Amino acid sequence: MSEQVEMTNPVDLSVGGIYGHVFRRLFHISMFLIPVVYFEFGDSFADIVGLTLQEVVSSVILIAIFGEALRLKFSFTVFGQREYEANQVSALAWGGLAVGMVLLLVPIKEYAYPLILSLAFGDPFMGELRRRGAETRKVVIYSIVFIFAIWLACWYFFCTPWWLAIVFAPICAFAEMPRLRYIDDNATMLLIPLAGILILEPFIGLM
Repeated sequence: MSEQVEMTNPVDLSVGGIYGHVFRRLFHISMFLIPVVYFEFGDSFADIVGLTLQEVVSSVILIAIFGEALRLKFSFTVFGQREYEANQVSALAWGGLAVGMVLLLVPIKEYAYPLILSLAFGDPFMGELRRRGAETRKVVIYSIVFIFAIWLACWYFFCTPWWLAIVFAPICAFAEMPRLRYIDDNATMLLIPLAGILILEPFIGLM
């Protein structure tokens, strides 16, 4: 069995049809709120529950893993998920794990914001380009430009080194493209550039 899967129409496979697909896209975009909540309210919440902020992140990841294990045990999907996710780790779970790893390993605005925003906005952007029939070359070019703009915005608002936009816009775009059977692009689109950030951080020195 090939580890690559064929490109399919996400509307056809979404629980709830077009409405489930739209909900999935909107939920995906709403992930931009995660770094906002983490940096603006995270410390206060951690104090309330008597944990460190990193312990809160780890706890959320563990709860998500437990919840996903239960979902898989009973083989069910919820509104907006894909039908095939009944029997494999869902895109939501992969995305939650990847975002959690970002917040655990690079918990500063300069890195967390561009990485998470690239996933929150870049993945649906690429998916909708494909759904509308754009050829692969155009998807790549438009997506690199779009994600480049996200990283430049983070340079302006969060002091992310501007040159990282040149490096990571193409990395983020290409990291979304593999159609792997069991690892969702929500994971690859974050974990691959996260690895790049960790490799370069000794030379950047932000943490």
